[in-house]
Amino acid sequence: MTSSTSLIVQKQRAFFESGWTLDTSHRLEALKSLKQGIKDMEKEIAAALQQDLGKSPSEGYMTEIGMVLSEISYMEKHLVSFAKPKMKLSPLAQFPSYSYILRQPYGTVLIMSPWNYPFMLALEPAVDAIAAGNTVIIKPGSYSPATSAVIEKLITDYLPPQLAAVIQGGREVNQDLLEQHFDYIFFTGGKTVGKLVMEKAAAHLTPVTLELGGKSPCIVDASADLPLSAQRIVFGKFLNCGQTCVAPDYLLVHESVKEALLLELKLAIKRQFGAKPLDNANYGHIINDKHFRRLLGLMEGATICAGGQYDDKNRIAPTILTDVTLDSPCMQEEIFGPILPIITFKDWNEAFAIIK
Repeated sequence: MTSSTSLIVQKQRAFFESGWTLDTSHRLEALKSLKQGIKDMEKEIAAALQQDLGKSPSEGYMTEIGMVLSEISYMEKHLVSFAKPKMKLSPLAQFPSYSYILRQPYGTVLIMSPWNYPFMLALEPAVDAIAAGNTVIIKPGSYSPATSAVIEKLITDYLPPQLAAVIQGGREVNQDLLEQHFDYIFFTGGKTVGKLVMEKAAAHLTPVTLELGGKSPCIVDASADLPLSAQRIVFGKFLNCGQTCVAPDYLLVHESVKEALLLELKLAIKRQFGAKPLDNANYGHIINDKHFRRLLGLMEGATICAGGQYDDKNRIAPTILTDVTLDSPCMQEEIFGPILPIITFKDWNEAFAIIK
């Protein structure tokens, strides 16, 4: 029995093989339509981001909508030059001849996006794939249903289904998609699912791009400009309530500047979020109750130096933990929330040993 997913893939593959996407004017036309759709639906998109993650309209534009529009503008400007053959000197063994590099699309591309930046991480790869001449199937995150719905409406209303389609659903849909033969897979998410994506792709020798999480440290040594470091750390860590794959997961701080840095971090939190962040209407929330409870569990028994407050709206104030060891619960997994552990080090050998 042929699944509905398989039929969509077959239709897109047939459309790609027709050669329509090889014409750069068609690609530019599609990007122009998508850009207009985003502008037309900007308020709907912002409202969906606020519903799913509590993002204010300004944060939603800065971190998601504006970035996608910027990506489209970049591709509109450079697409034709990217697609042109690039002349190269021919090797002596091929003389007389002329050589060139011609960039060609892969074919039908699957984009599996997460829930933390649900609009940007679904649409930016789609923009680039379409600009390169591919057809795309987008599988948006199931934990951000409002944004997934608005993405489906956007793609359905402004792009033809044989060029771009959205398939929604949970684990069963993911499994069905990964059984299909795609020409490229772009996945953003956790390591466990990333391994499964790579395993399934290997059956068809499908190339993949995996953008995964991890415990990324931010190192502050004795020579750092502490006020500036604190300002940047607080912004990068607590943006989107810490639900960012490239956010500092924990701090490695030279023991000589720990107390001074703590003071600057507290001041930076107050400046950016107010004295009571949970009273700030523009401060977002954790994506769902499951992750909210997981984060509260990471704080149990910990030494809370700043923050620690939470409410019944799945919001946790920017929190700093001290007296943290490598055996602490918060060091056993990627935090992905507004909790910042601090570990001190005496010299670089100790710091590198901790990172390893």
